[in-house]
Amino acid sequence: MITLEEWAEVRRLHRAEGVPIKEIARRLGLARNTVRAALRADAPPSRERGPRGSLVDAVEPQVRALLAEFPRMPATVIAERIGWTHSLTILKDRVRQLRPLFLPPDPADRLEYTPGELAQCDLWFPPVPIPVGANGARVLPVLAMTCGYSRVTDAVMIPSRKAGDILAGMWEIIGGWGRCPRTLVWDREAAIGGAGKPSTEAAAFAGTLGVRIKLTPARDPESKGLIERRNGYFETSFLPGRSFVSPFDFNAQIEAWLTTVANARHLRSIGTSPAARWARERAGMVELPPVAPMVGLTGRVRLSRDYYVRIDGNDYSVNPRAIGRFVDWIATPALVAVTCAEQIVATHERVWASGMTVTDPEHRAIARALRTEFAATRDRARRDTRSHPDGHVVALRALPDYDALFGVTFDPAPATPDTPATSHPATEAITAEGQ
Repeated sequence: MITLEEWAEVRRLHRAEGVPIKEIARRLGLARNTVRAALRADAPPSRERGPRGSLVDAVEPQVRALLAEFPRMPATVIAERIGWTHSLTILKDRVRQLRPLFLPPDPADRLEYTPGELAQCDLWFPPVPIPVGANGARVLPVLAMTCGYSRVTDAVMIPSRKAGDILAGMWEIIGGWGRCPRTLVWDREAAIGGAGKPSTEAAAFAGTLGVRIKLTPARDPESKGLIERRNGYFETSFLPGRSFVSPFDFNAQIEAWLTTVANARHLRSIGTSPAARWARERAGMVELPPVAPMVGLTGRVRLSRDYYVRIDGNDYSVNPRAIGRFVDWIATPALVAVTCAEQIVATHERVWASGMTVTDPEHRAIARALRTEFAATRDRARRDTRSHPDGHVVALRALPDYDALFGVTFDPAPATPDTPATSHPATEAITAEGQ
């Protein structure tokens, strides 16, 4: 069979140089009839071969019967049902060709969004360990949010994928926008909607903002394709060539990159840059409520004698004067605050590592003073005894014992003119830290 190169050369010699057919056949070593056929042809010679038989041909009727009844049956199950003992690859290829004949098409539309309509949310795990302290580095999640109309994207690294930390990251981004999209789209992230409906924390967050959280169908990545593509863009365009000394350094770098690069570039899908559409996007969003939503990790525990509370795998010291009483704690990505009887008894910077112990030197000094006071009181009680008229010995009790007996409220951290009492001191501390 003549090759494409020979066909082209035959036509060139005859048409451009006028070489006779006999001479062309001699020069190229071809038969004269082959040369004549090449000159008569209107198209180059085809190299396609005729259909070849396959081992699957014999079992194709059985495969079709199974797909007609169960269109989504995996190829591995089909192989088991028909007793297939040959290569699974050629069977999978045939099943892939036949399945669309029995499965109705599932097209994905290109959606258009109105300003402020929604923002797609997702967690991205950059494959780069971030230094988190003396005990090494961790791969930490990054909360990313992309607005539907403008394609403006924002992202922030958070300590964990627990509900409190995710919501704290969302509030940080939404607070930076100054307004909130009317719908927040999430997949079935365990802390947000793993049970098929928004979790208690997520529902409370959305209710406070006056918006809704929409969960996408299971195994349907197209439902939030905007944010999925942004996650891939982060890995190819933001991460390469960068290093980070802490999570806060990561957040500073990605914020600068999003402002100068990602949100400033021209997007073919919208015909402009995300930044150019931001004003209209923001105008369509919902105004933020006067009361901030509850975010961060929270808990309540009775303070034990070692005056530490454990939060996300780390131990934080608390004013020892609260030993034996219930304390409430709240942890945002930056701060840990502990309250007792609505008064702050501890504040610490949040540790993103695990297995760490954080101690306030003042708490240690108070514990030392309390131990000395307790020992002195015990010794005084042993010394200062007197006889009752009936003859038995009565110990003199310390005044704090009578306070406890009659229910006198004990103030672990009295308010001062500079620290007025508030209805929720931990929230005030977190708010001040955020501002």
